[in-house]
Amino acid sequence: MKGQVIGYRRVSSLEQNTARQLEGLELDEVFEDKVSGKDRERPELERMIRHARKGDKVVVHSMDRMARNLEDLLAIVRELTEKGVSVEFIKEKQVFDGSDDPFKKLMLQLLGSFAEFERALIKSRQREGIELKKAAGGYKGKGRKKSITDEMVTKIKERVAAGEKKTKIAADFGISRESIYKLLKA
Repeated sequence: MKGQVIGYRRVSSLEQNTARQLEGLELDEVFEDKVSGKDRERPELERMIRHARKGDKVVVHSMDRMARNLEDLLAIVRELTEKGVSVEFIKEKQVFDGSDDPFKKLMLQLLGSFAEFERALIKSRQREGIELKKAAGGYKGKGRKKSITDEMVTKIKERVAAGEKKTKIAADFGISRESIYKLLKA
């Protein structure tokens, strides 16, 4: 019996798009999280692990999409391979199936370490940037200032209802057409 090909995609926030991950691959099932990979507690990751059966293959765009630290990456891959599930990372061109191949084990550890190192660098740069902004008196806390007011939203919705082209409305307000669609969904 041939197993399923299961895709796992992850981005760090709701605004981000997973479209480029696993694009063009034929998948039987896809699990997708829109949360940070810093922690293992991700609902779709846990569902995917429970769902995967012996003979299945889990396909992930890259190791940092599955986990942002080496400990979690090793634990997730071990948990899956112990169930008889193989794990393929497209970007790294690596497949892990639980065999005792020392080279594969080394590659998993090395590449996983790079993902963890990259996350640490990003956090360090963020802290440095915040400290510089604070020193200059420009740090206002977390998040970006809302660029679209409630009044603007009302006007945008009125113009869309009147049949105006979204591209024109977006240009008039200095926002993207995608922002228009998000406002209409909300």
